[in-house]
This record gives sequence, structure tokens and C-alpha cells, in this order.
Amino acid sequence: MNTTLRVGVVGAGRVGAVLSAALRAAGHDIVSAAGESDASRSRIAALLPGVPVEKPSVVARDCDLLLLTVPDDMLGNVVSMLAASGALHEGQYVAHTSGRHGLAVLDQAVAVGARPIALHPAMTFTGTAVDLPRLSGCVFGVTSGEAERELTESLVADLGGRPMWVPEDRRTLYHAGLAHGANHLVTLVAEAMEMLRAAGADDPAGTLRPLMTAALDNALADGDAALTGPIVRGDVQTVAAHLAEIEAAAPQTLSSYVAMARSTLDRVVTDSRLLPIRAERIRRLLDGVPHPVRSPRSSRSSASRTAR
Repeated sequence: MNTTLRVGVVGAGRVGAVLSAALRAAGHDIVSAAGESDASRSRIAALLPGVPVEKPSVVARDCDLLLLTVPDDMLGNVVSMLAASGALHEGQYVAHTSGRHGLAVLDQAVAVGARPIALHPAMTFTGTAVDLPRLSGCVFGVTSGEAERELTESLVADLGGRPMWVPEDRRTLYHAGLAHGANHLVTLVAEAMEMLRAAGADDPAGTLRPLMTAALDNALADGDAALTGPIVRGDVQTVAAHLAEIEAAAPQTLSSYVAMARSTLDRVVTDSRLLPIRAERIRRLLDGVPHPVRSPRSSRSSASRTAR
């Protein structure tokens, strides 16, 4: 489908500004954008030069494709407001970029004749031009009706991506998988760097990068078969030493270490790489860790508040 659309974007955050810039580069006409914060307006100026900044209702009235890139929890209210104001119109495509939501959140737009699309990029964004080449090959979790399928596929192609069709009732699970993999990975890496820093590493990121790159590549290729380390080997004394040292030197990371160790233990017992009797010894160690663990950051914050 080679259709040039008049596109309006409501919510020029990190995702909205980048996707709009990519659609513009593909030949679509970005007619206006709505963004209230200084950061949003700066992104519009940088990535969408010449595009006027308007109120959301004005943006919605003047486009063939309305791109809603607002936070998940705001999306329903934004759709309700635009529908109630008469800004949406029959035959207009209304697409949102929420991972969690499918088409139901756009019901009030459908009620006035709009055509709904869910279009979520499985990517993390900085909100700068750095993101544009990253869209090449990016998977988009998409949901639409049959009548909108061709346009949905065309938009994903214009953005340089690949569609993954997600059933309406699996949108939240799809999004949870992405959040668990990407967001929690950031927490895991940050905590691993804190441990290494406490151990004296002057470049914890440089120490971790080759190891984690290899581990990630192996995990994506082989799943659980890529697991290595003391849990897989059943090294009870090593795990005990880890717990003691982490509690002493980096206690803010202990609870997540224990949680991930439990999950890893369950997986290697299930696939029979670790005998249950040896796994039980590790499990008893993990069960003996005091919970919850209070982080030094929390202690410092509390002390600071008390001092004030």
C-alpha cells in the first residue's frame, strides 16, 4: 500500500517524536504535533523541524492518521477527551504505541467511526536521532482488525520494522515479556556493576561488557542451555560465600540476587542438570537470607530526611 498520509502526533515523547520523524522520512506528511513539556517541544524542534505545535484536539482534527504516543495509563483518558470534543472523525486511523493495550482502549474512537490500530515498537528510545537507525529490523507488536491490516503492515514497513501480530487478549503478556527482559536487565546490570565497584573495579562496565554480551547472545540462541555458573554446577559453598559477601559489601543487591538464584535453581532442576538433593542445599541457603534487605541508599535517604 503506497499511501501518503497526513499524520498528527499527540504526545511527542521519546517514542512519538522518533516514530513521527521516521514516518516523515518515509514520505508521510506530519501536519502537527502536541507536546506540553519543554522536553517534548525540544524533540519536536529537533526531529520534526517546521511542524507546528498544537493542542491535541487541533492535531486530531487535521489528520488522516492520529498517532497517540502518550503513557499507557493516560491513553484511555486521552481517547475519551478527543472523542468527546468531536476531534475524531469517521474513517480516520487512530493508532497508539502502547505495548499493554490493544484495540479496546480505542473503543470510543471506534464509536465515532475511527479505525483502530495498536502499534508498539519493541525497542527502547532516547528520543533523539540516534534512535532512527535502530528502527531498522525492529519488531512491532501490532493488533488491528482485518480491514486495517494492510495499512498496519505498510506503516511498519515504512518505519523499517517487522510486524508481530499479537492477539487482543495477549497484549499485556506480550508487554510483560518485553519489560521483564529489557527493564529488569537494566536493573540487573546496574546492580552487578555496583558489586564490582564495591570489589574495587575501576571500570565495571568494561569488565561486564564482553561477559554479558556473550551471555545474552548465548541465551537468545539457546535459552536455558546457555546457563553457567555456581547454581548450575551445584557449588553450594560458592553460593554461600556470595550471599555472605554481598550482604556485607553490597546489601542493596542481595534481594535480587536471591530472587534470580531461586529462579535459576528451579530451571536447572526442571531440566535435570542439577540433582534435587544438591538443589535443596542451595535452596536452604537462599531461604535463610533475611528479607527484606534495606539498602544503604534507603538508609542514607532516611538519615537525610531526619537531619532536615
